[in-house]
Amino acid sequence: MKEYTRLVQLIHPEMGRKVGVVKEPYLILLNDVTSVYQLTLQALDKEVSIHFLLDQLISEEQLDYDAIYSGKSEWKLLPSFDNPDNPSHCIVSGTGLTHLSSAMNRNVMHLSESGNSLTDSMIVYQWGVEGGKPEDGKIGVQPEWFYKGTGSILKANGEPLTVPAFGNDGGEEPEIAGIYLVDRKGQPVRIGFTTGNEFSDHVMEKKNYLYLAPSKLRNCSIGPELVLKDDFSNLSGKVSISRGEEELWSAAIKTGEENMAHTLTNLEYHHFKYPDHRLPLQGHVHFLEQAHLVLV
Repeated sequence: MKEYTRLVQLIHPEMGRKVGVVKEPYLILLNDVTSVYQLTLQALDKEVSIHFLLDQLISEEQLDYDAIYSGKSEWKLLPSFDNPDNPSHCIVSGTGLTHLSSAMNRNVMHLSESGNSLTDSMIVYQWGVEGGKPEDGKIGVQPEWFYKGTGSILKANGEPLTVPAFGNDGGEEPEIAGIYLVDRKGQPVRIGFTTGNEFSDHVMEKKNYLYLAPSKLRNCSIGPELVLKDDFSNLSGKVSISRGEEELWSAAIKTGEENMAHTLTNLEYHHFKYPDHRLPLQGHVHFLEQAHLVLV
Protein backbone atom coordinates (compact mmCIF):
# COMPACT_ATOMS: atom_id res chain seq x y z
CA MET A 1 0.00 0.00 0.00
CA LYS A 2 1.32 3.42 -0.96
CA GLU A 3 2.60 5.59 1.87
CA TYR A 4 1.34 9.18 1.81
CA THR A 5 2.98 12.18 3.44
CA ARG A 6 1.15 13.16 6.64
CA LEU A 7 1.56 16.55 8.31
CA VAL A 8 0.61 17.76 11.77
CA GLN A 9 0.56 21.19 13.37
CA LEU A 10 1.60 21.46 17.00
CA ILE A 11 2.48 24.01 19.62
CA HIS A 12 4.78 24.24 22.65
CA PRO A 13 4.39 26.77 25.50
CA GLU A 14 7.95 28.04 24.97
CA MET A 15 8.90 27.04 21.43
CA GLY A 16 5.63 28.11 19.83
CA ARG A 17 4.07 26.61 16.70
CA LYS A 18 5.70 24.03 14.47
CA VAL A 19 4.83 21.76 11.56
CA GLY A 20 5.82 18.11 11.77
CA VAL A 21 6.03 15.26 9.27
CA VAL A 22 4.79 11.90 10.56
CA LYS A 23 7.49 9.23 10.48
CA GLU A 24 6.17 6.61 12.89
CA PRO A 25 6.86 6.55 15.79
CA TYR A 26 8.17 10.09 15.48
CA LEU A 27 7.25 13.55 14.30
CA ILE A 28 10.07 15.24 12.37
CA LEU A 29 9.89 19.02 12.71
CA LEU A 30 10.28 21.44 9.82
CA ASN A 31 12.48 24.51 9.84
CA ASP A 32 11.30 28.02 9.00
CA VAL A 33 7.52 27.39 8.81
CA THR A 34 4.96 27.43 11.60
CA SER A 35 1.81 26.33 9.77
CA VAL A 36 0.64 24.22 6.85
CA TYR A 37 -0.88 27.43 5.48
CA GLN A 38 2.54 29.09 5.44
CA LEU A 39 4.19 25.98 3.99
CA THR A 40 1.65 25.79 1.15
CA LEU A 41 1.89 29.49 0.36
CA GLN A 42 5.69 29.26 0.14
CA ALA A 43 5.40 26.32 -2.27
CA LEU A 44 2.90 28.21 -4.43
CA ASP A 45 5.00 31.39 -4.47
CA LYS A 46 8.14 29.43 -5.40
CA GLU A 47 6.18 27.36 -7.94
CA VAL A 48 7.39 24.08 -6.46
CA SER A 49 5.52 21.15 -4.96
CA ILE A 50 4.98 20.87 -1.22
CA HIS A 51 6.95 17.60 -1.33
CA PHE A 52 9.94 19.42 -2.84
CA LEU A 53 9.75 22.12 -0.18
CA LEU A 54 9.48 19.54 2.60
CA ASP A 55 12.81 18.07 1.50
CA GLN A 56 14.38 21.52 1.84
CA LEU A 57 12.88 22.31 5.25
CA ILE A 58 13.08 18.96 7.08
CA SER A 59 15.14 19.09 10.27
CA GLU A 60 16.77 16.39 12.38
CA GLU A 61 14.61 17.14 15.43
CA GLN A 62 12.39 14.20 16.37
CA LEU A 63 9.47 14.13 18.81
CA ASP A 64 7.69 11.14 20.36
CA TYR A 65 4.37 11.08 18.49
CA ASP A 66 2.62 8.73 20.93
CA ALA A 67 3.43 10.95 23.90
CA ILE A 68 2.05 14.01 22.14
CA TYR A 69 -1.04 12.22 20.84
CA SER A 70 -1.89 10.86 24.30
CA GLY A 71 -1.41 14.24 26.01
CA LYS A 72 1.75 13.24 27.92
CA SER A 73 3.94 15.93 26.40
CA GLU A 74 4.20 19.71 26.63
CA TRP A 75 3.69 19.68 22.88
CA LYS A 76 0.01 19.87 21.94
CA LEU A 77 -1.58 19.00 18.63
CA LEU A 78 -3.42 21.75 16.78
CA PRO A 79 -6.10 21.37 14.10
CA SER A 80 -4.39 19.93 11.04
CA PHE A 81 -5.06 23.15 9.10
CA ASP A 82 -5.90 26.75 9.95
CA ASN A 83 -5.13 30.32 8.99
CA PRO A 84 -3.22 31.33 12.14
CA ASP A 85 -2.87 35.01 11.24
CA ASN A 86 -6.50 35.54 10.23
CA PRO A 87 -8.95 32.79 11.31
CA SER A 88 -11.86 34.72 9.80
CA HIS A 89 -10.22 34.30 6.38
CA CYS A 90 -10.74 30.55 6.57
CA ILE A 91 -14.18 29.22 5.62
CA VAL A 92 -15.48 26.02 7.23
CA SER A 93 -18.29 24.50 5.19
CA GLY A 94 -19.55 21.21 3.83
CA THR A 95 -21.73 19.36 1.42
CA GLY A 96 -24.53 16.97 2.27
CA LEU A 97 -26.63 14.17 0.81
CA THR A 98 -23.74 12.66 -1.10
CA HIS A 99 -23.78 9.26 0.70
CA LEU A 100 -26.76 6.90 0.71
CA SER A 101 -26.82 6.42 4.49
CA SER A 102 -27.02 10.14 5.16
CA ALA A 103 -29.79 10.56 2.63
CA MET A 104 -31.79 7.73 4.22
CA ASN A 105 -31.29 9.17 7.71
CA ARG A 106 -32.34 12.63 6.58
CA ASN A 107 -35.36 11.18 4.78
CA VAL A 108 -36.57 9.46 7.95
CA MET A 109 -35.97 12.64 9.96
CA HIS A 110 -38.15 14.74 7.69
CA LEU A 111 -40.86 12.30 6.59
CA SER A 112 -43.46 13.97 8.79
CA GLU A 113 -42.99 17.25 6.92
CA SER A 114 -43.97 15.96 3.51
CA GLY A 115 -46.97 14.19 2.10
CA ASN A 116 -44.95 13.18 -0.96
CA SER A 117 -43.44 9.75 -1.38
CA LEU A 118 -40.00 11.40 -1.41
CA THR A 119 -38.87 14.19 0.88
CA ASP A 120 -36.85 17.10 -0.47
CA SER A 121 -33.75 15.40 0.96
CA MET A 122 -34.28 12.24 -1.07
CA ILE A 123 -35.10 14.26 -4.18
CA VAL A 124 -31.80 16.15 -3.90
CA TYR A 125 -29.95 12.90 -3.26
CA GLN A 126 -31.60 11.29 -6.31
CA TRP A 127 -30.54 14.26 -8.42
CA GLY A 128 -26.99 13.50 -7.29
CA VAL A 129 -27.31 9.82 -8.20
CA GLU A 130 -28.50 10.79 -11.67
CA GLY A 131 -26.25 13.77 -12.33
CA GLY A 132 -23.49 14.00 -9.72
CA LYS A 133 -20.89 12.18 -11.80
CA PRO A 134 -20.90 13.97 -15.16
CA GLU A 135 -18.70 13.17 -18.12
CA ASP A 136 -15.33 14.93 -18.28
CA GLY A 137 -15.79 18.58 -19.21
CA LYS A 138 -19.45 18.63 -18.19
CA ILE A 139 -20.99 20.28 -15.11
CA GLY A 140 -22.93 17.97 -12.81
CA VAL A 141 -25.92 18.65 -10.60
CA GLN A 142 -25.44 20.94 -7.62
CA PRO A 143 -25.15 19.24 -4.21
CA GLU A 144 -26.50 20.46 -0.90
CA TRP A 145 -24.12 22.99 0.69
CA PHE A 146 -23.88 24.33 4.23
CA TYR A 147 -21.81 26.87 6.16
CA LYS A 148 -20.38 26.06 9.58
CA GLY A 149 -18.30 29.13 10.45
CA THR A 150 -14.79 30.50 10.21
CA GLY A 151 -11.50 28.91 11.25
CA SER A 152 -12.10 30.00 14.84
CA ILE A 153 -14.52 27.07 15.35
CA LEU A 154 -11.90 24.40 14.57
CA LYS A 155 -10.87 22.17 17.47
CA ALA A 156 -7.86 19.88 17.69
CA ASN A 157 -7.50 16.23 18.59
CA GLY A 158 -8.32 15.81 22.29
CA GLU A 159 -10.05 19.18 22.67
CA PRO A 160 -13.68 19.15 23.87
CA LEU A 161 -16.54 19.98 21.53
CA THR A 162 -19.14 22.11 23.25
CA VAL A 163 -22.91 22.43 22.92
CA PRO A 164 -24.01 26.08 23.28
CA ALA A 165 -26.63 27.05 25.85
CA PHE A 166 -29.18 27.55 23.06
CA GLY A 167 -28.38 24.18 21.49
CA ASN A 168 -30.45 21.01 21.77
CA ASP A 169 -27.91 18.33 20.94
CA GLY A 170 -24.35 17.53 19.95
CA GLY A 171 -24.14 14.74 17.41
CA GLU A 172 -21.02 13.20 15.91
CA GLU A 173 -20.59 13.16 12.13
CA PRO A 174 -17.44 11.31 10.99
CA GLU A 175 -16.25 12.78 7.72
CA ILE A 176 -13.31 13.52 5.49
CA ALA A 177 -12.63 17.20 4.80
CA GLY A 178 -10.84 18.61 1.80
CA ILE A 179 -8.26 21.27 2.68
CA TYR A 180 -7.67 24.15 0.27
CA LEU A 181 -5.78 27.41 -0.11
CA VAL A 182 -6.67 30.03 -2.70
CA ASP A 183 -3.48 31.32 -4.35
CA ARG A 184 -2.62 34.96 -4.95
CA LYS A 185 -4.35 34.88 -8.34
CA GLY A 186 -7.63 33.54 -6.93
CA GLN A 187 -7.14 29.90 -7.96
CA PRO A 188 -8.16 27.27 -5.35
CA VAL A 189 -5.52 24.62 -4.69
CA ARG A 190 -6.29 21.38 -2.88
CA ILE A 191 -3.60 20.62 -0.29
CA GLY A 192 -4.94 17.26 0.87
CA PHE A 193 -7.48 15.60 3.14
CA THR A 194 -8.04 15.26 6.87
CA THR A 195 -10.43 13.35 9.09
CA GLY A 196 -13.00 15.30 11.04
CA ASN A 197 -16.03 15.33 13.30
CA GLU A 198 -18.44 17.79 11.70
CA PHE A 199 -20.56 17.83 14.90
CA SER A 200 -24.07 19.16 14.38
CA ASP A 201 -27.31 19.66 16.32
CA HIS A 202 -29.58 16.90 15.00
CA VAL A 203 -32.37 17.57 17.51
CA MET A 204 -32.64 21.18 16.34
CA GLU A 205 -32.62 20.06 12.72
CA LYS A 206 -35.32 17.45 13.33
CA LYS A 207 -37.73 20.10 14.63
CA ASN A 208 -38.03 21.58 11.16
CA TYR A 209 -36.09 21.17 7.93
CA LEU A 210 -35.56 24.95 7.80
CA TYR A 211 -33.50 24.66 11.00
CA LEU A 212 -30.80 22.74 9.12
CA ALA A 213 -28.72 25.89 8.56
CA PRO A 214 -28.50 27.00 12.23
CA SER A 215 -28.00 23.39 13.36
CA LYS A 216 -24.67 23.44 11.51
CA LEU A 217 -23.32 26.57 13.23
CA ARG A 218 -21.26 24.66 15.79
CA ASN A 219 -17.63 24.02 16.61
CA CYS A 220 -16.08 20.95 14.99
CA SER A 221 -12.81 19.06 14.97
CA ILE A 222 -10.33 18.11 12.27
CA GLY A 223 -7.11 16.20 12.24
CA PRO A 224 -4.76 15.49 13.77
CA GLU A 225 -3.13 14.70 10.41
CA LEU A 226 -3.40 16.30 7.00
CA VAL A 227 -2.66 13.71 4.31
CA LEU A 228 -1.07 14.93 1.08
CA LYS A 229 -2.83 12.81 -1.51
CA ASP A 230 -5.05 13.18 -4.57
CA ASP A 231 -6.79 9.81 -4.54
CA PHE A 232 -10.27 10.01 -3.05
CA SER A 233 -11.73 6.90 -4.65
CA ASN A 234 -12.38 4.55 -1.73
CA LEU A 235 -11.59 5.06 1.96
CA SER A 236 -12.66 2.95 4.92
CA GLY A 237 -12.15 2.97 8.66
CA LYS A 238 -13.91 2.82 11.99
CA VAL A 239 -15.66 5.38 14.15
CA SER A 240 -16.44 4.80 17.82
CA ILE A 241 -17.76 6.53 20.92
CA SER A 242 -16.03 5.74 24.20
CA ARG A 243 -16.34 6.75 27.82
CA GLY A 244 -13.02 6.24 29.53
CA GLU A 245 -11.76 2.85 28.41
CA GLU A 246 -15.26 1.57 27.55
CA GLU A 247 -16.36 1.57 23.93
CA LEU A 248 -20.07 2.40 23.87
CA TRP A 249 -20.70 2.25 20.14
CA SER A 250 -18.81 1.67 16.92
CA ALA A 251 -19.36 1.34 13.19
CA ALA A 252 -17.30 0.72 10.11
CA ILE A 253 -17.29 3.66 7.71
CA LYS A 254 -16.83 3.95 3.98
CA THR A 255 -16.35 7.10 1.97
CA GLY A 256 -14.72 8.26 -1.23
CA GLU A 257 -16.14 8.63 -4.71
CA GLU A 258 -16.99 4.92 -5.07
CA ASN A 259 -19.36 5.29 -2.11
CA MET A 260 -20.82 8.64 -3.14
CA ALA A 261 -23.29 10.04 -5.65
CA HIS A 262 -20.93 12.87 -6.67
CA THR A 263 -17.39 13.10 -7.94
CA LEU A 264 -14.94 15.17 -5.93
CA THR A 265 -14.44 17.38 -8.99
CA ASN A 266 -18.17 18.15 -9.09
CA LEU A 267 -18.29 19.00 -5.39
CA GLU A 268 -15.27 21.26 -5.73
CA TYR A 269 -16.66 23.00 -8.80
CA HIS A 270 -19.88 23.92 -7.05
CA HIS A 271 -18.07 25.11 -3.91
CA PHE A 272 -15.57 27.30 -5.73
CA LYS A 273 -17.87 28.66 -8.44
CA TYR A 274 -18.75 31.49 -6.07
CA PRO A 275 -16.34 34.47 -6.27
CA ASP A 276 -16.42 34.93 -2.48
CA HIS A 277 -14.93 31.44 -2.17
CA ARG A 278 -11.98 32.38 -4.37
CA LEU A 279 -10.55 35.32 -2.48
CA PRO A 280 -6.73 35.33 -2.64
CA LEU A 281 -5.03 33.70 0.39
CA GLN A 282 -8.34 32.36 1.71
CA GLY A 283 -8.26 28.98 3.44
CA HIS A 284 -11.04 26.39 3.14
CA VAL A 285 -11.98 23.39 5.25
CA HIS A 286 -14.76 21.69 3.27
CA PHE A 287 -16.44 18.63 4.79
CA LEU A 288 -17.32 16.03 2.17
CA GLU A 289 -20.31 14.67 4.09
CA GLN A 290 -20.89 11.97 6.65
CA ALA A 291 -19.36 8.67 5.65
CA HIS A 292 -21.52 5.62 4.99
CA LEU A 293 -21.93 3.76 8.29
CA VAL A 294 -21.87 -0.01 8.50
CA LEU A 295 -22.86 -1.16 12.00
CA VAL A 296 -20.59 -3.80 13.52
